[in-house]
Amino acid sequence: MALKNPQINGFVKPGFEPVREAFLENFARRNEIGAACCIYYRGEKVVDLWGGLRNNETGESWEEGTMVMVFSTSKGMSGLAVALAQSRGLIDYDELVTKYWPEFARQGKEKITVRQLLSHQAGLFAVNFRLTKELLSDFDGLAAVLAQKRPAWEPGSRQAYHAVTLGFYESELIRRVDSKHRSIGQFFQDEIATPLGLDFYIRLPDSIPDNRLAKLKVANPATMIFSLPFALAISMMNPRSVFRQAFGPIGDMRQFIPDGKHPYPRNLEIPSGTGTGTARAIAQAYSTFATGGKELGLREETLNQLTAPPIPPVHGFHDECLKIECALSLGFLRPEGANLFGHPSSFGAPGSGGSFGFADPVNKIGYAYVLNRMGPGLHDPRDVALRIAMYKSIGKPDPYHS
Repeated sequence: MALKNPQINGFVKPGFEPVREAFLENFARRNEIGAACCIYYRGEKVVDLWGGLRNNETGESWEEGTMVMVFSTSKGMSGLAVALAQSRGLIDYDELVTKYWPEFARQGKEKITVRQLLSHQAGLFAVNFRLTKELLSDFDGLAAVLAQKRPAWEPGSRQAYHAVTLGFYESELIRRVDSKHRSIGQFFQDEIATPLGLDFYIRLPDSIPDNRLAKLKVANPATMIFSLPFALAISMMNPRSVFRQAFGPIGDMRQFIPDGKHPYPRNLEIPSGTGTGTARAIAQAYSTFATGGKELGLREETLNQLTAPPIPPVHGFHDECLKIECALSLGFLRPEGANLFGHPSSFGAPGSGGSFGFADPVNKIGYAYVLNRMGPGLHDPRDVALRIAMYKSIGKPDPYHS
C-alpha cells in the first residue's frame, strides 16, 4: 500500500532532479514508508532527502535527524575504521592475525592473514555460541570465545559471508593494536564520527532519544523466502546450512533491550549489524574516503588497497553462505558479477532490508540510502532506482547497476 501524500524534505542540487524523482517514486510505487537518501559528489553534498514516516504506527514524520538501524550496512563503517587503523600503520592487511592477537592461533588458525579474515575467507562464519548482553559487554570474554573457534575449511580456500562474526574479529584486532585498547565502536566514534561530525554509532548510546529513531517494519517471512534465489531460500530453511550457522542464534533484538520500551538496544556492539545513524552520515563517511581522506590523514596506499581488484579465494567468489557470486574484500562488498553497484573501484556494504552505502573513488561519490520498511530481496528496487538516477545525473548512461 503506497503512502498517501508523503512529506518529502531536503534538497537536490540542479542536475540531480532524477534522484528526487526516484525518491518520490519509491513512495508512490514501491511501498516506501520512511527513508532518507544522501549523495556527496566531488566532496559536495548534492542530494539530501528524507521523508515519509519515522513510525508508521503513530504517524510521526521522518525528520532531518532521524536515525535508523542499518544492519549489515554497518559493516562498511567498521571496514572504514579498520582501514584507518591500517593507514596509521597499526595493521598490515597481509600480516598474520597472530602478529596482533597471539591467542588467535588456536584450533588451526595460525596461518590466517588479516586480508583473509576481513574478506570472509577464514571459515570462521559460525555463531555457535550464545550471544548475550553480558558476553557482548565483556570484550575479553568474547575474544576468548573467538580464539577457540575452528575454521570450517582451509582458510583462503572458500568464501562464506561472516554475517555476524566479522565485526567481532575486527573489533578485537582494533583493541589489540590501539594504544587505548578501544573497541571498534569507540575507535570509530573517536577517530571518524567525531572529527567528521557524523550521526552514526556502532554502539548506540543512551544520549540519543527514542524520538530520533525510526521504527522498523520487518519483511513478511514468506514473501522474503519466495523473493530470494532458490538455493538461498533452501539454505535459509536448513538448520545445518552455512547460512543458518552464519546468522546464528542472534534472534530478536528485543532480547538486548532490558525494559522492552526502546526501539533498539543501547550500549551494545554487534559491529556487523547494529550500526545506527543517518544516510547523511554514511554518505559523508564514504565521500571522505572517495575524495582521498585528507580530513582523516588517510594514506594513498590505503585507498589503493581498498580499490584494488579483490583477491578471490582458491575456489572463487561463490559464497557458501549467500549462494551467489559476490566479491567480498577487506570488510566491503565490491562490484563484481551480479553486484555492479558502481565503478569497479567502488567499495561499500548493503544491509538486510535494503539499506546501502558505498564509495566510488573514480567518480568521487559517497552514497547512502536508509529506510524503515525492510524489503525482502538481495537487490532492493528502491535502492537500485536511486543509484540509477544518481549516475544518470552525473552523465553516466546507467553503466553499473545490477
